[in-house]
Amino acid sequence: MSGGRPVPVRRRRLLGSLATLAVAVGALPAALLLGVVPVDWGAGAILHPYRKPLTRQPDLPFELLRFESGGAQLEGWLFRPAHARAALVYLHGIGDNRESGIGVAKRLVPRGYAVLAFDARAHGRSTGPACTYGALERHDVSRALDALHVSRAILLGHSLGASVALQAAAIDPRVSAVVAASPFSDLRSIVEERAGWFHLPRRYVRDALARAGELGGFPPDEASPVALAPSVHVPVLLLHGALDRKTPPAHSLRIAAALPSPPVLRVLPGIGHDEILGRDEAWREIDAFLDGLSAPDGPSAP
Repeated sequence: MSGGRPVPVRRRRLLGSLATLAVAVGALPAALLLGVVPVDWGAGAILHPYRKPLTRQPDLPFELLRFESGGAQLEGWLFRPAHARAALVYLHGIGDNRESGIGVAKRLVPRGYAVLAFDARAHGRSTGPACTYGALERHDVSRALDALHVSRAILLGHSLGASVALQAAAIDPRVSAVVAASPFSDLRSIVEERAGWFHLPRRYVRDALARAGELGGFPPDEASPVALAPSVHVPVLLLHGALDRKTPPAHSLRIAAALPSPPVLRVLPGIGHDEILGRDEAWREIDAFLDGLSAPDGPSAP
C-alpha cells in the first residue's frame, strides 16, 4: 500500500462517492487540502461504496431469495402476483439496496409481473469483496435468473443498476428487454466526469482507477455498457432526466448510438438523477414500453 497519513474510513467513502457514482459531495476538497491522498485509498473508495443498511420490510407479500454468484452470497425479495405473466428483475443504484425495489413491485405486481429485487454484491446484505460496476454484476444477474428458474425475464435498473442491466443483456439470452433509467455509458467516463467537479489531477484519477481494477480483479474498461451495446439484441428503453447532473443524458445518447437497433430513448424535462423512478412521467414511459412488448413471446414467470 502507498505510504502517507491514513485517511479515516468515513473520508475514504466520501472520496469514492465523489470520484464515482454515489451521492455525498462535500468532503473531497477538504481531504485534498489535508494532504496527498494515496492512490490506494482512491481505489478502495471506488471498490467499496457506502453500504446502506436495510431498515424496513416490504408491506406486500414476499419471499426471501438467496443465491450464490462468483463467491458472493446475494440476497433479495421475490414478489409474486396471483397470476404471473412475466418475470422482472430490479437492479438498484450504487449505495442503495433492494428497498428501492418495493415501489417497483407495488407498481408492477398488480399488473402480473413477478418482481425480484436483490442487493447487488457489496451492497445491502449481499456479500462480495467489491463493486465492479458491471464486470462481475452482469454475471450475478445470470445467477439471479438461474435462481428464478425462468427462461426469459425483463431487467429494470436505475443508475448503476441500469448499466448492469444493459451489460447483462449483452451476455445472457434469457434477458428479453431492458428498462435503463439514468445509466452511465462506461466506468472510466463517469469517474473522470465526477472527479472533474473537484479538479482532481488526471494522473491521480487514472492511477486510482487502474489500482481499483487490480484490487478488484477486473479490467475497469470492461465495465462498459457502450462497449457491449452492439451485442444487445432485445428491446431497450433508455430513460434519462434532462436535469441529471450526476450522470448527464449524454451517457444514454452514447449508448443509444451504439445499440444495433434503435432503442426507445426518452430524455424527460425537469427531472434529475435520483428521483426519476419516483416520477409519473417516467412510469408512463415504462408502462407503455412494457405494454408494447410482444405478449406471445413475452418472458416466462417463476
